[in-house]
Amino acid sequence: MTSVLILCTGNSCRSQMAEGFLKSFDDTLEVYSAGTNPSDKVHPKAVQVMKEVGIDISVGYPKDVSQFLNKSFDYVVTVCDNAKETCPVFLGDVREQLHIGFEDPAEATGSEEEVLSVFRRVRDEIKRDFYDFFFKKIKQ
Repeated sequence: MTSVLILCTGNSCRSQMAEGFLKSFDDTLEVYSAGTNPSDKVHPKAVQVMKEVGIDISVGYPKDVSQFLNKSFDYVVTVCDNAKETCPVFLGDVREQLHIGFEDPAEATGSEEEVLSVFRRVRDEIKRDFYDFFFKKIKQ
């Protein structure tokens, strides 16, 4: 069974969405997400925009990467992309580590609709890029 760890800083938006998409592509995958500085909860707007595409991530919760350090993974994927963020480095046993970066939608400003628009755009980018990752790396 292929195992994937998706890493970011807060584990509240991008990594949770990526985890949800990968699990939706293939329910036999072992997929986890974690952060170096986990938030208190999954961002409500991430939950909302994923529900719009039929994926429920409301039961997810931010996890600290330290709980996965003794586990081996086929892939560790970092998703943070903002210059002020530091992408974590996973020191556990990993076959391949890669970076698929996305803007942090939690930093979006403006009206409710403008913020949701950023969450939807990032969600769609995550779906597209993790679909490519899934077929080019996992299902090759």
